[in-house]
Amino acid sequence: MQALIFDVDGVIAETEEGHRLAFNRAFAEAGLEIEWDRDLYERLLWVTGGKERISHYLYHCTECPKLLEADIARLHRRKTEIYNQIVELGEVPFRPGVLRLWREARQRGLRLAIATTTSLPNVEVLLRQAGKDVLGWFETIVAGDMVERKKPAPDVYLQTLKNLSLAPQEAVAIEDSQNGLIAAQKAGIPTLITYSYYTREQRFEGALAVMEHLGEPELPAKVIAGPKTCDTVLTVDTLQDWHRMFVQACT
Repeated sequence: MQALIFDVDGVIAETEEGHRLAFNRAFAEAGLEIEWDRDLYERLLWVTGGKERISHYLYHCTECPKLLEADIARLHRRKTEIYNQIVELGEVPFRPGVLRLWREARQRGLRLAIATTTSLPNVEVLLRQAGKDVLGWFETIVAGDMVERKKPAPDVYLQTLKNLSLAPQEAVAIEDSQNGLIAAQKAGIPTLITYSYYTREQRFEGALAVMEHLGEPELPAKVIAGPKTCDTVLTVDTLQDWHRMFVQACT
């Protein structure tokens, strides 16, 4: 195990609620009588990518206007601006254990990367909340608009592996969703799941392990499935052990 590859939304922070609020505010600004509540947004998350999510909803909404692709792109850009404002106000805290594991990984010589379907500006504004130098901790960031197909296609992971010059089993992906798990699995990468509020009911077959979060010393995480099923704080040593067992079982 030489690298950890992180998804963003739902993994680094519970960002999806911020995204939902930003979508609704952008709709209101544009004069659209559209409001996505939590239940609806949970269903819409099966569509990866913000522009794609808007298009999907408008296509299936009989009472909604049919916007041109350029209008949808403009609407999504405004949504991104609003979301970034929400993050900059500190309203999207990092999930337990994320910063701790990043620091430990760096101390142990592991490489860090990001593979996400969200936009690069969204990633950058979120990472800046952790400190001005944190963005530089990541050797490569592959965002949704940098590849042809978004998750559950493996494109972001294949490009990340290429950028790192690593074989799939030399990395671990950390995801929160079934679509993300499928994308990483298609790329051949062992994948740890830390499910989020919006993905808590999804299925995660074939994951390295499934945890509620990464854990802190004062807040151990429940391990729902995996080699260890008691509350734990995920460390590099634990992850290396799980990775080794997973790879051996697959060969």
